[in-house]
Amino acid sequence: MARLLVLTNASDAPIPALALLPHQTVIAALNAQSIAHNSDADVIILDGVTDLVAAKAMASILASAQVPVPVLLALRDTALPVIDASWGITDFLMPTTSLAEVDARIRLAISTHQPANTTGLSHSGVSIDEGSYQANVGGRALDLTYKEFELLRFLVANPSRVYSREQLLSEVWGYDYFGGTRTVDVHVRRLRAKLGDHESVIGTVRNVGYRFAPSGGDE
Repeated sequence: MARLLVLTNASDAPIPALALLPHQTVIAALNAQSIAHNSDADVIILDGVTDLVAAKAMASILASAQVPVPVLLALRDTALPVIDASWGITDFLMPTTSLAEVDARIRLAISTHQPANTTGLSHSGVSIDEGSYQANVGGRALDLTYKEFELLRFLVANPSRVYSREQLLSEVWGYDYFGGTRTVDVHVRRLRAKLGDHESVIGTVRNVGYRFAPSGGDE
């Protein structure tokens, strides 16, 4: 089952067949904030049926940001002559598209879409997509701040190695950071809370610091 994010200025999805598919469909406003609040979407569908100009503008934003998921454009057949490669979309759908075809297009878009210029890290159930600045644990997307992401990325990239708070402060925040090492403790605590059942992957080594994916609990 895929998670479909439908961006529209209307109250309903522009493709009626979507309601009949066994996917999770989230309908949100046609703006950039909706992307930020639904970063775990597998497919983004833009409503060009209601507002083609706004859909084209959003498609341009998504293409420039290199969003790592396929983008489908819903539109009427009268708009087909204006669609070309410059729109940056993966495929298109029309309100009259059959249920089977909508499902097939969504599945093909997911299976063939290849995010550009991305690199990833994975360890102990935690995966990091450095290209899109997205972290997942057990298949669940994490809502992280920039520094939380950077700290988690650094730890995942160096599993089992113990780092002092001073070392982490230097590596993640930089030498020119004037805050104290308590900042590291605060961010570790927030990361553990967001990791949920996987919080133990960040272990505390008493009187030393922290390490990722410890063999068993705090020491």
